[in-house]
Amino acid sequence: MEPLRVAVIGVGHLGRHHARILAGLSGVRLVAVVDLIRERAQEAARPVGARVCTDFREVLDEVDAVTVAVPTSSHGEIARPFLERGAGVLVEKPMASSVAEADDLVAAASASGAVLAVGHTERHNPAIRAVTPLVTMPRFIEVHRLSGFPERSLDIDVVFDVMIHDLDVILSLVKSEVAAVEAVGVAVLTDRFDIANARLRFASGCIANITASRISRDKIRKIRFFQPDTYISVDYAKQEVEGWRLVRGDGPRPKIEGGKLPVTRGEPLALEIEDFVAAVRGKRAPLVSGADGRRALELAQRVAKAMTGEGNEERGTRNEERGVRGEE
Repeated sequence: MEPLRVAVIGVGHLGRHHARILAGLSGVRLVAVVDLIRERAQEAARPVGARVCTDFREVLDEVDAVTVAVPTSSHGEIARPFLERGAGVLVEKPMASSVAEADDLVAAASASGAVLAVGHTERHNPAIRAVTPLVTMPRFIEVHRLSGFPERSLDIDVVFDVMIHDLDVILSLVKSEVAAVEAVGVAVLTDRFDIANARLRFASGCIANITASRISRDKIRKIRFFQPDTYISVDYAKQEVEGWRLVRGDGPRPKIEGGKLPVTRGEPLALEIEDFVAAVRGKRAPLVSGADGRRALELAQRVAKAMTGEGNEERGTRNEERGVRGEE
């Protein structure tokens, strides 16, 4: 089998890890590392022996697939030409600057038959994969994603920076439409929302309460599911799962059974890229498709708009437009 020719476009915080992982995959040839800053591209390319480019157009006709980890405002401009040529694209989250741009990318992939994957890494987290078959009738979901003040992505709201991961996970598990969104956000250390809480009500009656913060002293990444007779807790960071259930027998009182569930640990980003490569080779859908990325983006924008208040539509629109323009 001929090696899959791949390039990494953008080698900032995440892109350099894309290059590292792709360079180590069997059956993959890392053709080039592309970045506007040549020195940064050289630093990422040197350990993996890849060619250095500063313009993505140099590799348009030389690759079978690319990963795109540039500022979100450039996702459409860069991803579309590759999709139109039939090359697979893995684009980091959020997948686009607007839902309209996301629709454009999905349409381009559909027209050429190219694979379009979106980098919602938590869906590849082994702990989430372990609980996916178990979350069948969620009635209440509680999420806490808290971390210290970062050195990147300060030009976007915390909703698009980190909460969007949990929005994607929840949308994949709750098989129902979002009927209502309530949200509050506070700009504490920047002029963007640094802490946010969203309450989602689904048509099924399920409620999801999601808190995301980048100004916490503690680092917490947990999601909990409550459904009839069952409680499931996931620690994203530790890749640990606990499950408890009520067992009704012949006696007067039911029993509570459960404990830690088995999880085969792995690096979520590596699993994501491996799935993307396999999808391109097998011409199949990736775990997180362009349609999935579009749904998460649309919901994130609904949350961002709700945080500005229903009475200020102009500010809400501005927030939607500006909130997704960050660098991975």
